[in-house]
Amino acid sequence: MERRAAIEIRDLRKSFAGQEVLKGVSLKAHPGDVVAVIGGSGSGKSTMLRCINMLETPTSGEISIKGESYTMRPSKDGGLEPADRKQVQRIRAHLGMVFQNFNLWPHRTVLQNVIEAPVHVLRVPRAEATARAEALLERVGLIEKRDTYPGYLSGGQQQRAAIARVLAVEPHAMLFDEPTSALDPELVGEVLSVIRDLATEKRTMIIVTHEMAFARDVASHVIYLRDGIIEEQGNPEQIFGTPQSPHLKQFISSVK
Repeated sequence: MERRAAIEIRDLRKSFAGQEVLKGVSLKAHPGDVVAVIGGSGSGKSTMLRCINMLETPTSGEISIKGESYTMRPSKDGGLEPADRKQVQRIRAHLGMVFQNFNLWPHRTVLQNVIEAPVHVLRVPRAEATARAEALLERVGLIEKRDTYPGYLSGGQQQRAAIARVLAVEPHAMLFDEPTSALDPELVGEVLSVIRDLATEKRTMIIVTHEMAFARDVASHVIYLRDGIIEEQGNPEQIFGTPQSPHLKQFISSVK
């Protein structure tokens, strides 16, 4: 009997102003899978990720989280829209996303950022949320910055704080949208190290990344997205060792 997927996308399509960005993408991520999504700029990687937690609504297709599909209805523009906003909020509360540009609240300290969702969305008692947040900040190497505002942190520190914030809601799965693309090169390693540790814990993750060596080392499955379709996918050894698509071969050689 097949395991239930943590995240499943079926024939996902998304258009912006009549231009189709995703052209029928399907994938499954089972519990503990680390799926790396690679591809050039404009291939649809970030759009796919944003559709998973309904930051973008698909034009058509189906998205399921832990076996529960978003309930959709036709929208006025001819696409789809969520029919149940409370369902979206409930699913999103346990589907953590780490963005390129951190998205921390600038007027709240690191600790306040991390406890925000547990306290105000999940109704965790403040003392319990604070204790867990401090443990997470210790884990990502930021406990000494607990009372610091994001503007006084380096980019790497801000991204590590953003990861702690996602972990604080005990997510079913984590989505990473090029988590190192906004960082100076010397800060990339500290963020990748944290994500690498999460992968060893068998956390379910979908990671859009341009760090090919990292994808090869950490991912259990790699997807190459090109022009809105999955042109090739497989385990890291296949994708990076014996790629079949000429476009994938060229892409890998260009980003090494």
